[in-house]
Amino acid sequence: MEDKKQKLLRNLPSVEEILQQEEIKETSKSYPRRLVVDSIKRVIEGKRMEILKEDSDNSFDKIDLSMETLLKMTLTDIKESSQYCLKKVINATGVIIHTNIGRSVLSQEVISHISTIAGSYSNLEYDLKLGKRGSRNDNIVDIVKEITGAESALVVNNNAAAVLVSLDTLSSGKEVIVSRGELVEIGGSFRIPDIMRKTSAILREIGTTNKTHLDDYAAAINKNTGLIFKVHKSNFKMMGFTKEVPLEELVALGRKHNIPVMEDLGSGNLIDIRKYGLEGEPTAQESIKKGADVVTFSGDKLLGGPQAGIIIGKESYINAIKKNPLHRTVRIDKMTLAGMEATLKLYLDEEKAIQNIPTLRMLTMPITELERKAEKLLREMENTETSAIFDLEIQENTSEVGGGALPLQKLPTRVLSLKPKTLSVDFVEQYFRSYHPSILGRIYKDQFLFDLRTIDETDFQDIVNAFIGLKSLQG
Repeated sequence: MEDKKQKLLRNLPSVEEILQQEEIKETSKSYPRRLVVDSIKRVIEGKRMEILKEDSDNSFDKIDLSMETLLKMTLTDIKESSQYCLKKVINATGVIIHTNIGRSVLSQEVISHISTIAGSYSNLEYDLKLGKRGSRNDNIVDIVKEITGAESALVVNNNAAAVLVSLDTLSSGKEVIVSRGELVEIGGSFRIPDIMRKTSAILREIGTTNKTHLDDYAAAINKNTGLIFKVHKSNFKMMGFTKEVPLEELVALGRKHNIPVMEDLGSGNLIDIRKYGLEGEPTAQESIKKGADVVTFSGDKLLGGPQAGIIIGKESYINAIKKNPLHRTVRIDKMTLAGMEATLKLYLDEEKAIQNIPTLRMLTMPITELERKAEKLLREMENTETSAIFDLEIQENTSEVGGGALPLQKLPTRVLSLKPKTLSVDFVEQYFRSYHPSILGRIYKDQFLFDLRTIDETDFQDIVNAFIGLKSLQG
């Protein structure tokens, strides 16, 4: 056995030998030599490991070291290695604001503006009217003020950064009063107590997990109190024997003791979504009307824009946050700024926002539209030979909002169910996930489901092409 193993190892070609093959020479004209050489090395090493792990004479006969096979493996590796790591994914999961696959999708109008700004010079920090240096925040502050009614605004790179820089500025080494029931973990191990420890804030925890009263806040106020902090529990709901103090009561208490009040809304919302049949979610405008001094929220969740953290509130506090040295470390770049401004401009007309911001459009999509899309995709799949190895059916189901927003909201939807007759449903899921572009759905009772709420019709052809490819893989 050792003799066979050593013979096979000696028969492995060198890197240079494979490089001299005509197919590789031709391919090298389109790819960097370094990438080609690395692919060859991986293929050779893979075969070497395949030989070394075999422990029976019969197994060695199955190892293919032909140049034809090695070239095919090398060309495949070159193609795969040259692809971008960040790739397009078709979302058929039914989770609209899916954190793992990029949260909110941007509208074409927003993408166009980002492309224009990214591909040219811009007045990022230049005042065209005065002909001198300006502030990048000036490009967006007016529209945020107009939409929210706030005195001033500041946009940073995400909401965690917004909370961090705001707490560090407003607490100034003093105590921050927070209800125990609001000491939440937002996601990615981002916990309110932990973020406070990274600032100059001193946590003053009050109340109990399920109940906190106004008296608890009042009793905690002392000469070292710097801030009253309210955190909206956007990613979970507490039911039953509960009590939390409304923002307006905290604002009144803060005014009485000359203490600022800050509210973190988490998933930013600028429209009263209850009129569209959804659960209520506080808007930034409501927080400002109720008197909050500073309000923070995300830009890439319910708002439907690029990743950003938006800080709004009283001008004196926003100006102080701008001057904090931390602000420069969390400021947004020109592409985020362009995307956020273009998204916010859509909010100047609510109907236009609902129609053109993909997140809002998916949230409010009527059942009739979902049924039309499902029937269209079903027809396209039924017109293929692959349909013979699946039971295809349109079913009722529910979608989710995602992104830590509206955790109890279930959105009635329509899904296209693929129930394989010969393949396993796990194999089908892996196949679609490995396809290019990747197609992510969900498995339910031996069925693979495509949720039409989160699938754009422009992706139907890719889905059908992937579906056709399954025919050749049946067992």
